[in-house]
Amino acid sequence: MAIDVSKAKKLCICKNCPSYFECGEKLAYCFLGKSKCIKQEVGCICPGCPVEKEINSTKEYYCTRGSNKELSGGVKK
Repeated sequence: MAIDVSKAKKLCICKNCPSYFECGEKLAYCFLGKSKCIKQEVGCICPGCPVEKEINSTKEYYCTRGSNKELSGGVKK
């Protein structure tokens, strides 16, 4: 991955997503992994996120499905 977690958190737009709700978690789900709180997929803005662009991914719903690394088969769930 081209960026570190600190930069990912700064660029993250998860708070603007229709599926997001505040539950005290760290953001940048594409980088850190899926949410323990978010269970419903009600819209996704991942494809327009600068973090996704930085990590060179084209997936969506990281908050419910897992990080880019998990979804790419790099981490066992």
